[in-house]
Amino acid sequence: MGTPASPLTLAHWRRTVAALYADVRAHAASDPAGAAARFRAERDRLFAEHADTPIPRARRAGWRGSRWYPYDPAWRTIATVIPEVTGADASFEIPLAADGAVRCTRFATAAFAVKGREASLPLYWFEGYGGGLWLPFTDATSGAQTYGGGRYLYDTIKGADLGTEPQRLVLDFNFAYNPSCAYDEHWSCPLAPPGSRLPFAVEAGEKSPAYD
Repeated sequence: MGTPASPLTLAHWRRTVAALYADVRAHAASDPAGAAARFRAERDRLFAEHADTPIPRARRAGWRGSRWYPYDPAWRTIATVIPEVTGADASFEIPLAADGAVRCTRFATAAFAVKGREASLPLYWFEGYGGGLWLPFTDATSGAQTYGGGRYLYDTIKGADLGTEPQRLVLDFNFAYNPSCAYDEHWSCPLAPPGSRLPFAVEAGEKSPAYD
């Protein structure tokens, strides 16, 4: 990836996002709805005011904040991480326009139960310096109420981390969020691979963006 236009403002953006998730990890177990409300309010403020917002400049005046499903504690669960033996076929490349291709490896499965359903999602690792955990997904709302390219639960390169342990992972779909390309097609984002689709509607988290 190339050098961003403004490395210092981007560093501030990432530090701010990481701080939002640190607050979530500190308070979500005792007050999940309150943690979600603070997260959403502060994220909207960041999107409205920060130089590195994904909201297109021409649309900022008509942007009234992200649209979210109401918080529902039933969409918060703890997943069991099942490691996988990774071979050559576990890695693949995602083309990202001007940024070239990012290499990604499926390294484990997150198995969980939510809303009375048992399900699983693959866990990915972005290769390269530092690396990062990535957990995207699509579901039956994708392309209708939510962004068609899928939403993210984890992207630790960007600071999005709901809480991890060696064998467990916090999955709170109330925090499922859109990648930047959902707001502006000029962004290049890794989209959820075909194996990351859930066979039911996840009516939690962020909806598709809307502008006045």
